Amino acid sequence: MANQLFSTRVVHNKLNQNTALNSKATPIYQTSAFTFRDLEHLESYYSGDTPYLYTRENNPNTDELGQAVANLEEAEAGAAASSGISAIMAGILSIAEAGDHIVTAEDIYGGTHQLITKQLASFGIEFTMVSFADPEAIRSAIKPNTKLLYTESITNPFLRVEDIELLVEIAKEHDLKTMVDNTFATPYLLQPYTQGVDLVAHSATKYIGGHSDVTSGIVVGHRDLIAKAKQRIIGLGTSLSPFEAWLTQRGSKTLALRMKQQSQNAKHVAHVLKEDQGVARVYYPEYVSERGNGAIITIELAEQVDFEAFFKSLGWIKLAPTLAGVETTVSYPIRTSHRALTGEEQERLGISDYTIRLSIGIEEAEDIAAQFQQAIRESIK
Repeated sequence: MANQLFSTRVVHNKLNQNTALNSKATPIYQTSAFTFRDLEHLESYYSGDTPYLYTRENNPNTDELGQAVANLEEAEAGAAASSGISAIMAGILSIAEAGDHIVTAEDIYGGTHQLITKQLASFGIEFTMVSFADPEAIRSAIKPNTKLLYTESITNPFLRVEDIELLVEIAKEHDLKTMVDNTFATPYLLQPYTQGVDLVAHSATKYIGGHSDVTSGIVVGHRDLIAKAKQRIIGLGTSLSPFEAWLTQRGSKTLALRMKQQSQNAKHVAHVLKEDQGVARVYYPEYVSERGNGAIITIELAEQVDFEAFFKSLGWIKLAPTLAGVETTVSYPIRTSHRALTGEEQERLGISDYTIRLSIGIEEAEDIAAQFQQAIRESIK
């Protein structure tokens, strides 16, 4: 499959299970455990000759999903987890432990911010958050006990496109590992592992699953690091259920189709909103890859717009705390994704009452743009 184009690979991306039943679709192995003929057969699991014992440890569906996303990222191995945050946590803990230090971009998803500043800090992992737009700020933040540089390929919510090659260069200068959350870009647009990144994480709840009906996460990368990450997933109890893995893998098969349409739609909507007098600023990447710039747009409403009235005027566009389904939705970072940040942190990042994140769906682009324009018109003070 290595020579096939992405849209072909994503459709035929499955594991060949050892079974006499030639099922076109992978079955759901909805079982908590696997049985054995006798003690010798049981012991064969621990010697590595039999693949499955207990679903918290591994299952054909979770294995298929982890390896499928690894294939799309052109990485060595992958592991599935119960959520994007679980995958990110497992990835970081495969590299850092108590007494170690990590350097992260300051403009990251609020949930990851909380994971690093609260949960991992309570494990004894030190951190420094700086602007990754400034290479010298990254270098200055590195300490003798630093182990990892962490960022997002397209940051949340202001969609800064990370300079992955520069990040890898800085990491190599200091013998550090790198980890990138590739949720917004997906492997359809970017494949950070091929640029030298050690670990790549996804909230597969978003574009990998794609239909707002599953919560899951994936971390892919070097085989040795993924083995460590998987042990963290197992040990901390953040394994993904077989059905959730199956749903995510099923959704992934239309990733190329959805991202192509959603990226095209977002480009059109961003262009329209840039000309709208009710929008003070539009954040949308100028260039992510030849395939497009992603399906997320962040806007700053103009001060003459009543932002509370705006949310009431959206009609068929839904207000939601997440993103990436086939339907167009909006979210409000200051009260959802970045709510836990202090007011000072929100202000430093530029998140205000007028900041709105748009997740563009697969509807007709003209309809999406028209609905946003109508909501803005109805909300002018």
